[in-house]
Amino acid sequence: MPIEENKKSKVIREFSRFAKEYDNYNIIQSKVAKSLVDMLPIDNDSCIIDIGCGSGEVYKNLTKNRLFRGEFIAFDYSSEMLSIHPSSDNITKVCGDFNSVDIFDTLSYDNAIIVSSSALQWSEDLDLTLSLISQKASRVYLAIFTANTFKTLHQTAQISSPIYDIDILKKSISRYFDARFETKEYRLSFDNTRDMLRYIKRSGVSGGDKTLDYKQTKKLLEDYLLDYLEFEVLFIEAISLEK
Repeated sequence: MPIEENKKSKVIREFSRFAKEYDNYNIIQSKVAKSLVDMLPIDNDSCIIDIGCGSGEVYKNLTKNRLFRGEFIAFDYSSEMLSIHPSSDNITKVCGDFNSVDIFDTLSYDNAIIVSSSALQWSEDLDLTLSLISQKASRVYLAIFTANTFKTLHQTAQISSPIYDIDILKKSISRYFDARFETKEYRLSFDNTRDMLRYIKRSGVSGGDKTLDYKQTKKLLEDYLLDYLEFEVLFIEAISLEK
């Protein structure tokens, strides 16, 4: 199901609110970005468009062990996140909604590769976003968190995930791309459930979701039996059917 408009606003506010602290909490997102960058066939003639770039994990990994000097477009809907993204002569920062046709019209670059790491699960209209992406680049590399992220936590609190099920993701992606899929699971351990809830709030992985009321929070603190959080990420290597 598409994410509602008020949910979209909450997502933007939450990422913006904790932008300065984000790098202290984006442990799993950093691992995901590294795995995604390892998939990329990069040369210095490439232009990379990073959709939902955040604080710059994709760019940091690109330049950590490679001499990437191509054009890099850092695209995010949070100006606070863009402010802490690395800056360089080869980086252009674009602030906008990745569901906006008008914003995508500005993203016309030759030999472009589109990447997106840990962002598209928050698209309020996944089909529209994927359609727009497919029209701008022939090669696409994505990493998207699935609804199995926090699976046991959601079951314990008796709430549903605010993000897309893996089957919905695969079905939508296959409409616009010839895609290869790989699923990876991650775990992040905590000393106690309170630290776990604090991490969820400040890491951005909840997207500002406020579905936990007092009774649900109390139930989690009393009944959550794991000392870790579960994450599931769908990695996609794809060729556009539209381009």
